[in-house]
Amino acid sequence: MPRPPSPHFCMKISKGWRVECESAVADIFDKQLTAVMQHATRMRPRAVYNALEARGGEVFLGGKRLVMAARNDYLGLSGHPRVVAAAADAARRWGASASASRLIGGTLTLHEELEARLAAFLDAEAVIVTTTGFEANLALAPLLGRGDIVFSDKANHASLIEAVRLGFADRRWYRHSDMADLERKLAVADPDAAKAILTDGLFSMEGDLCRLPELVSLARRYGARLVVDGAHDIGLLGPGGRGVTDHFGLPDAVDLHTGTLSKGFGSIGGFLAGPAEVIHYLRHTSRSVIFTTSIPPASAAAALAALTIIETEPERRARAFEVARRVRDGLRGLGFDTGESVTPIVPVITGRKELATALWREVLTEGVFTSAVSAPAVPEERSLVRLSLQATHTDEDIERILGAFAHAGRRLGLIPAGPPPVPVQPMLRETLLDWVS
Repeated sequence: MPRPPSPHFCMKISKGWRVECESAVADIFDKQLTAVMQHATRMRPRAVYNALEARGGEVFLGGKRLVMAARNDYLGLSGHPRVVAAAADAARRWGASASASRLIGGTLTLHEELEARLAAFLDAEAVIVTTTGFEANLALAPLLGRGDIVFSDKANHASLIEAVRLGFADRRWYRHSDMADLERKLAVADPDAAKAILTDGLFSMEGDLCRLPELVSLARRYGARLVVDGAHDIGLLGPGGRGVTDHFGLPDAVDLHTGTLSKGFGSIGGFLAGPAEVIHYLRHTSRSVIFTTSIPPASAAAALAALTIIETEPERRARAFEVARRVRDGLRGLGFDTGESVTPIVPVITGRKELATALWREVLTEGVFTSAVSAPAVPEERSLVRLSLQATHTDEDIERILGAFAHAGRRLGLIPAGPPPVPVQPMLRETLLDWVS
C-alpha cells in the first residue's frame, strides 16, 4: 500500500490513501524574516554577507578598493608576514585539519604549545584551546548547574547568552554596566547558592569597557565567581596586551577568562584560562569541546606567531588607539554620537535601524566598508554603524573615513551642513552608486 502524503499539505489522490484537511498542519518552515529584515537582505549590496575580494592588504567590492573598517583585526596581524608564514608552514607539516576532536585524536603538540604559551601570557594555571571563541563560551555551561545562580550583563555577546541558556543555573540579567542593578540582584539572591557573574571585558558593539573594579568588589562581597570574556580586549588592552585586567591593574581579579584568537591574534580559535582543576573539569564535561574537531594546525601556528608579536611590539596597540582617537574625535566634531567608546570599536549611533542601514549604504558609496548593527545585537533604539579600527589604518585611511561620514551624514541630514573635510572621489562614488541602486 502506498504511504500517505505529508500531513503538511492538503490534497486528494485518486487511489491509495485519501487525505482531506480543513487547515494545514503547523510547519517549522513556515517562518519568515520581518518586513524590515526582508527589505534589508534584498538590498544590493546587502549590509550583511557581502563577498569581498582581497588583494594583498587591500579589500575590493565590485572591483573598487575600499577602506576596510568592519573587521576586528585590531593589530593588523591576520596579514602579517610572520603570521601568514607560520600558518603556511604548519599546513605543510600537519595538513589542513586535525580531523578529530581534542578528546579522541585531534590534540596535536602544536595545540599544547599554544595552551602553554597562552597560560604563561595570561599568568593562568591552565588553558584549553577551542575551535572558536563562541565554542569557548559555550564550554562554560557545565559550571552553571541546577541550584546555581548566574548574573549576566544584558549587553554580553551572543555566545555568553547562549552559554547561560545552555546551562541549568537560575538566570538573572542585569542592565548594561549598571552596578547598582547588579548589586540589587545579588543582595536578594540565595546566600548559600553558588554564584557567577558573566561579562564581556570590552563590549563588542559600542566599544565600552566593563566596570571591572566594581565587578570585582561585588563578586567578593557576595561570594560570586567572576568570568570575563576577553574576546575583544586580550591582545589589545593594557601595557602588556593582557586585556581589561591589565588595563585596570587588577591582574588577579578574574576567576576565569574566555577569549578568542580571531580578533587581536588575527587567527581563528578560542580559549578558556583559569585554575587547573576547573580547566581539567571542562576538558571532560564541555560538549562544545568534546564533540568539535580541534582548531586547524595553521590557525594554531598563526596564533602562536601573533602572540610573539603581541608580546614584543607594543607600538601596534598604541597605533590602534591613536587611529581610534583620531577617528572618534573627528566623528564627534562632525556632530555624530559615538557613545562611550574609548577603544578601537567606534559606534556611530543613529537610533533607528533604517537610519543605520541608510548611513551604512551612503558611507559605502564613499569607499568605506563598515558594519550596520541593530537588534538583537543592540537595543532597538540604539541601532548604529560600527567601525572596527586597526593599527594598519594609514593617515590617508583616517581622512577617507572622516570624509565618507561627513558626506554621508550631511546627505542624510544626520549632522549639520558644512564643507567636506576631504575631496570626494567622483569615479568611485558614481560606480558604487550604480552598483547599490
